[in-house]
Amino acid sequence: MRSLERAIDILEVVDSSHHALRLTDIARRAGLPIPTTQRILSVLEARGRVERDAHGYRPGVGLVFGAHAYLTTSPLLTAARPVLQDLAAATGLTASLFKRIGWSRVVLARVTGAAPLRYELPVGERLPLHLGAGKALAAQMSDEELTAYLDQLTDHTRTDGTVVDRAALAAELSSIRALGYSQARGEREPGMASVAAPVPTPDGEATAAVQVTGTTADLPEDRVQELGAELQRAALAISRRIP
Repeated sequence: MRSLERAIDILEVVDSSHHALRLTDIARRAGLPIPTTQRILSVLEARGRVERDAHGYRPGVGLVFGAHAYLTTSPLLTAARPVLQDLAAATGLTASLFKRIGWSRVVLARVTGAAPLRYELPVGERLPLHLGAGKALAAQMSDEELTAYLDQLTDHTRTDGTVVDRAALAAELSSIRALGYSQARGEREPGMASVAAPVPTPDGEATAAVQVTGTTADLPEDRVQELGAELQRAALAISRRIP
């Protein structure tokens, strides 16, 4: 089991980087000896899970197989796709589904609205929990979990350079829990706005969220409450469709 955990640690290090990493960098970030790291990387490379060139190691094409299998068999995605289509058609905004994994969230699906977004957000993109739709998921954390998340956070800035204040964020997350939805304006992309709601689960620990996104002109403040209610209905519809 320890060998498996180490291999996953290394894969997560490689996966979280936006560029190739040297052996020494991977070993340091994974907290492993260099010889151990090299042995594991050799196995992963032989299986196509990592690739190596003159710049170092990066994720390998073999990871696509696992991603495709998840996207085609996930009950959450099967339940969400028609709801996202209806949501995009009804609001004219781009509808997306996110799922939390660890201290990040990942884009699982999206349906473009009447006005396509001016930036690309690929399926599989790793995004923060303290900005944008991530706040709908961060609001589901316990106080202890939120403290641990913020303690390890290295980038506390929004896209406009303003710093995320811990006390202000905690207060906002409390408000989100009470409202049942979150909103964001220009937090990750200038001129963009979003509203998101967590997908409820029987155990109350929501790890997925549905979101609509558009420009600030498409999503003015006086539309937020209406969209919040629409997203809560969509989130509940997804939850009920999951077997």
